[in-house]
Amino acid sequence: MVIGYVGALEEQALKNTYFRRVLFTSTHAQLVLMSLKPGEDIGDEVHPNVDQFFRIERGEAKFVLDHKEERLVHDGDGVVVPAGTYHNVINASKTTPLKLYTIYSPPNHPDGTVHKTKADAEAAERSHA
Repeated sequence: MVIGYVGALEEQALKNTYFRRVLFTSTHAQLVLMSLKPGEDIGDEVHPNVDQFFRIERGEAKFVLDHKEERLVHDGDGVVVPAGTYHNVINASKTTPLKLYTIYSPPNHPDGTVHKTKADAEAAERSHA
């Protein structure tokens, strides 16, 4: 039985090539690695009952909040998106993958989820809708 998560998070985030990979899920939070291709975004979304924290490990990301506020963030920056806030994360680079991790509270994806590409993630979301 796994009690919690302990690991080299920065190293894992930098090595991750999957769009989304759930590392750990507990009752109240979930740790997820993400990698966005140059110019790729997560898509505009809102989680009515989920707070979300993002940490940029490598790259430059544009966060768009509630369709109007834009913030450019870089390596080492963190962003908290409160529940009910529309948000999109866009890889601002045309050449470099964006490496990040996110923490959902409470969890937002089935434990063990791996979406190799954004298309895989979108297909999974359609099948659960």
